[in-house]
Amino acid sequence: MSALIKVSNRATDLLDKTRALDFLGPLALRIYLAPIFILAGANKLSNVESIGWWFASLSIPAPTIMAYLAGYIEFIGGCCLLLGLAVRWFALPLMFTMVVAAVTAHWDNGWHVLPEKELMVPWEWKKEKIDEAITRKELANQILEEHGNYDWLTEAGTITILKNGIEFTATYFFMLLVLFFSGGGRYLGFDYWLARRFRSSTA
Repeated sequence: MSALIKVSNRATDLLDKTRALDFLGPLALRIYLAPIFILAGANKLSNVESIGWWFASLSIPAPTIMAYLAGYIEFIGGCCLLLGLAVRWFALPLMFTMVVAAVTAHWDNGWHVLPEKELMVPWEWKKEKIDEAITRKELANQILEEHGNYDWLTEAGTITILKNGIEFTATYFFMLLVLFFSGGGRYLGFDYWLARRFRSSTA
């Protein structure tokens, strides 16, 4: 038993050496999320009127103001994620926009973005919408096979039905939650170097 513990401890020591590269985790999250929010924010700011109408249809108060606010938060927040600047501060309003999007635009559609039967998660609360979407997908594929150039239509990807659940917004929220607690990571971000310069601790 003691030999097993020694081997386990040595393996854990080797594993712990990878912590020298722990800055890669937050960096990967930042690089992944930044363009999503930059593009989403830019789209809202360049289409404020239509986004405002959409927000109004979702019963969001002051829809035009909220369209501007969401657009600026996403655009500026995405740029700051990319730069590693004020990452923890911007994670908060970005998480809030994800909560608002999930509750107002996606909640009634359940969890999954696409109709997923074989890999359906246990917390999916709109199972009937998955069945309905799959039925429509099968019918759409049948019509396209009979009356269209199906090989050409599916050359860039299969035909599917958008269920539009909260899956993506929840995933982005969880990723932002990690950044809120961890920060932007060491070395490759302004926060790290500003903390080294102006704070006694980088923690």
